[in-house]
Amino acid sequence: MFIPLYDTNRLRHIRLQYVTIGLIVVNALVYLATALGGESFSNAAVLGLGFIPSVVHDTAELDPRFIVIPESLSYLTYSFLHADIFHLGGNMLFLWVFGDNVEDALGHIRYLIFYLLCAIAGAAFQGLVAWDSQAPLIGASGAIAGVVVAYLILYPRVKVWVLAFARIPLRIPAFIPLILWLLFQVVMFAAGGEDQISWACHIGGIIAGAVLVLVLRSRGVPLFAGADEDVAPTAPDQPPVATEPLIPDPPAATPRWGRGNASSSD
Repeated sequence: MFIPLYDTNRLRHIRLQYVTIGLIVVNALVYLATALGGESFSNAAVLGLGFIPSVVHDTAELDPRFIVIPESLSYLTYSFLHADIFHLGGNMLFLWVFGDNVEDALGHIRYLIFYLLCAIAGAAFQGLVAWDSQAPLIGASGAIAGVVVAYLILYPRVKVWVLAFARIPLRIPAFIPLILWLLFQVVMFAAGGEDQISWACHIGGIIAGAVLVLVLRSRGVPLFAGADEDVAPTAPDQPPVATEPLIPDPPAATPRWGRGNASSSD
């Protein structure tokens, strides 16, 4: 539907979005490790680290060869695996464009907690909808969905550059593409869209993101804010203008007329 490119939303509370950058780096490194390890290594990573509802809910057993972590940890580890470079690139692009300002609004630590909880919520909702599924869930989409809806709640009027239909560059308020994106997720989930995409995971991340951003945002951070240029500038305090003190006019000299007061002359 659209590809985000850039937003006009500066950082206000932090100097650098190092948690967002760190998450992108970790996701990229994990993808490189699985891709360079070959197909068998990649498949083993997906089975061992991906979220498999039937395994987590004890309705199926995983081959012992692929058990590398406790099952409960897969609620998180799945979100750092990606199927291919396009899967990774799409998620990381959304995280790069929208994650920095959400991190700015929440603070570094709370933002990391927010991201991980959205990932957990995405897996949990997928497990709830497909309780006995044996298909591994991978990808950061649940966490990214939480970031996107948090940005929508925090900065709906900020202008963003997007490629509409992957071709037309537009600079529009964020609420237009993000609400369309949100509605698309809901429609696809309700309609039971493509089997290769976990729409339930997206919905879980959206719900978690909408709730958590209200709880975890820093004190004084407003909701539904606009960009800097949308805020009417306030005039700086003007220093008092120095003025000359008022001096009353001197009394008029009284002419000394009369006897004994003759004027002198040369």
